[in-house]
Amino acid sequence: MSARQILGKVALAVSVFVIVSPAILFFLWMASLSVKFEIDNAAYPPVFIPEHFAWKNYADVLASNRFATYFKNSLIVTGGATLLAMLVGVPAGYGIARMAAHKSAIVILIARITPGLSYLIPLFLLFQWLGLLGTLWPQIIIHLVVTVPIVIWIMIGYFETTPIELEEAATIDGATRWQVFRHVALPVARPGLAVAFILAVIFSWNNFVFGIVLAGRETRTLPVAVYNMISFDQLSWGPLAAAALIVTFPVLLLTIFAQRQIVAGLTAGAVKGG
Repeated sequence: MSARQILGKVALAVSVFVIVSPAILFFLWMASLSVKFEIDNAAYPPVFIPEHFAWKNYADVLASNRFATYFKNSLIVTGGATLLAMLVGVPAGYGIARMAAHKSAIVILIARITPGLSYLIPLFLLFQWLGLLGTLWPQIIIHLVVTVPIVIWIMIGYFETTPIELEEAATIDGATRWQVFRHVALPVARPGLAVAFILAVIFSWNNFVFGIVLAGRETRTLPVAVYNMISFDQLSWGPLAAAALIVTFPVLLLTIFAQRQIVAGLTAGAVKGG
């Protein structure tokens, strides 16, 4: 190995460390806050590893009467938004890829990078006029603004890389377009389906802005519930950090197990379809 290659690997390692270390430090510090008593959280100099662990912070959060409700709301909103996004986005991605509709792909890209706040006010007025505020339907619908472009963009990249000869052979054998899509294209693009599903779940589960505006007292999702633990008169860092870690854990676990597929999906979607 040449000195230039060694220098390149060292520079890459240093760059990765500089980029990743703040996120790891913040996560470890939040974990430390979640297992400390308030006297340790307010101590100076700061205490990173306490002498006594306050596991009751997690127990208090899990024992909360509303935690189960908020968890159920997050499952319904994330599950509904992801399912609808897959039903709409996968056929749309296939159609755009096979028709080489590059202008449509650009529109999807614009929708993907447009901030969600741009859609919030008009949709809020629409939901208010329909009388849906305070229910879970507005959150499911508005999450499609985030999930549908992700699914379409990823599936465009995957369908453009799948061999079209298989579909042409099925067409010659008398298969309809729907049969070709269902029995040929979908099985081949199964890794892309997994990536699109995972990313839609992650972006929907972590969404905070839509929930804080559209959710009622009984329809809050977990990110909003954690935010509402902050008050002006009292702030308990231990339970707050424990709740934040509990909310983060499902998505973190999913990301760890599916990191290779996520990177592959993002790469394919970035190179193809535009």
